[in-house]
Amino acid sequence: MLAPTVPTTPTALSEELRLRRELAAVYRLVAHFRMTDLIFTHISVRLPGPEHHFLINPYGLLFEEITASDLVKIDLSGRPVEESPHPVNPAGFVIHSAIHAARPDAHCVLHTHTRSGCAVAAQESGLLPLNQISMEFYGRLAYHDYEGVALNLAEQRRLVADLGSHPAMILRNHGLLTVGETPAQAFLRMYYLDKACEIQTTATAAGTPLLTPAPDICELTARQLTGEDQQSDLQDDKAYDLAWSALLRLVERIAPDYKD
Repeated sequence: MLAPTVPTTPTALSEELRLRRELAAVYRLVAHFRMTDLIFTHISVRLPGPEHHFLINPYGLLFEEITASDLVKIDLSGRPVEESPHPVNPAGFVIHSAIHAARPDAHCVLHTHTRSGCAVAAQESGLLPLNQISMEFYGRLAYHDYEGVALNLAEQRRLVADLGSHPAMILRNHGLLTVGETPAQAFLRMYYLDKACEIQTTATAAGTPLLTPAPDICELTARQLTGEDQQSDLQDDKAYDLAWSALLRLVERIAPDYKD
């Protein structure tokens, strides 16, 4: 029987609880914005410390049910490091453990199978710069070819190589993936990546010629939206923090039990 791996200091305990609650909030937001696929897909967050442990959803719970205490703590081999009544999705382990091991900055990894995301993942062109929202990912989006359900460990090397240093990836014929230094950053990236895919599927369905800005404008917009731009007259460095605070207020209203 596994012994609970309780953090040894009050600071570590407080940090794990904070991350559990933030990740549980992201699960509830993904459910609220209808980006779920029943009990499938997954979101994980790395815990601080040399052990390389991370939290992931209990396999079998709907995202709207998940609370902070439900999250399962596992190691990079997919083994639970403390007792839990819940299993872990094997495909979730394959994808998330590979990225957590390879990307020190990818503290949170978020994967979805939304309708719009899967539709664009099936389009040879990939994501097009059709709208300001899409341009956040201009030149900053990776692609990984489909290899079947992610149950083979050999795929991990290719997945990581394709992701490289990008903040987001389209898994062709499969879905979407974002990473972030925080659960908040990973969620907001996914929200807008999925919105960009929704815009594209709507625009292409109209059957009329598509308009795309010049590459230099797309690149400028990407830098403005990702905080890389230092040349514009004005800067907006508070947008994502304000958006995340608003989203937390939403979770408190619609799912106050997420902290349990």
